[in-house]
Amino acid sequence: MSKLSFKSFCIEFYSEYKGMRSDEVYKLFEKEGVLTLLDEDYEDLHSFGMEYLVRFVDEYLERKAKSI
Repeated sequence: MSKLSFKSFCIEFYSEYKGMRSDEVYKLFEKEGVLTLLDEDYEDLHSFGMEYLVRFVDEYLERKAKSI
């Protein structure tokens, strides 16, 4: 799977999981640096299951919100 396909897959899965539109998730991921994180850590992350990735993103966003 390419990095672009992986990021797209994560956006679609996360949007379904959260009940959000894909464009909203894309904007959130872009604003909070999740797209960069997925790109930079692709080698490690692309082999994990989607439940793990959703928790990973949720925890990342929570840590980021607490640091503001």
